[in-house]
Amino acid sequence: MTLNYISCSLLFVNWLQDHLLPCPFKYLTGIDCPGCGFQRAVIALFKGNFHKSFALYPPAIPIIITAIWWLTDALYQLDNGKATVKKSLFMIAGSFILVSYLIKMFTLYIR
Repeated sequence: MTLNYISCSLLFVNWLQDHLLPCPFKYLTGIDCPGCGFQRAVIALFKGNFHKSFALYPPAIPIIITAIWWLTDALYQLDNGKATVKKSLFMIAGSFILVSYLIKMFTLYIR
């Protein structure tokens, strides 16, 4: 890797950290939404910190894998019209989102 590539990558990650979008659901209700933490988890992934990313938002990696598959399938027609892999990935990512949100709500608000 060249020094220029590394410095550009660091500048991009620093810019992302400074420009996180606020959650309108949390702003209006005061309660975390099912997607709260995704941006910080993606930034941790950009930095190569998988453990921190999983701790911040466990569904981030399944969501990214699903998005990559969806884009690849849209370009190259990998599922041959059946969309079985895509459906499975959507269900896995959705299950991660639901379970992690229920655990977060239980540990934050019900104790």
